[in-house]
Amino acid sequence: MAVKLNQRAYDHAKALVEDREVVLDQRDAWSEHQPSAEDENRYIREHGMGEYGKWFWAIDTEEGEDTKGRYKFPYGDFEAVHRCGVLTAESRAGQYKYQDIELAAAHLHGMLDALG
Repeated sequence: MAVKLNQRAYDHAKALVEDREVVLDQRDAWSEHQPSAEDENRYIREHGMGEYGKWFWAIDTEEGEDTKGRYKFPYGDFEAVHRCGVLTAESRAGQYKYQDIELAAAHLHGMLDALG
C-alpha cells in the first residue's frame, strides 16, 4: 500500500480550523461522530469525489482515483474538523508509521488545542 499525505486535505483542514469550523470533542467521540457510509455516499453524490477526498488525511495511490478506498484517515463530518477525528488519525498514522500524516495531524491537533 502506497499511502501518502493528502496535501489538499491538510490545507483544507487548516483553513477550517482558522475559520473555527471545528468541534472540540473528546478523543473517544469519533466512533459516534464519524460519517456513516450513507453520509459519505450522499456527500459524494452532492459534491463529487474531489470534494470528498478533502476530508481525508491520506491517499492510497494504489487505489483508483474515483473510489472511496483511495482515501484514508478521515478528520471531519463534511462540515467541520472534529478534534476526535484528528486525534484518531494522528494515533493510527503513528501505529502504521506514516510519519508525514502523523506530523500533519499533530500540527492540526496543536492548532485545535490553541483554540480551546
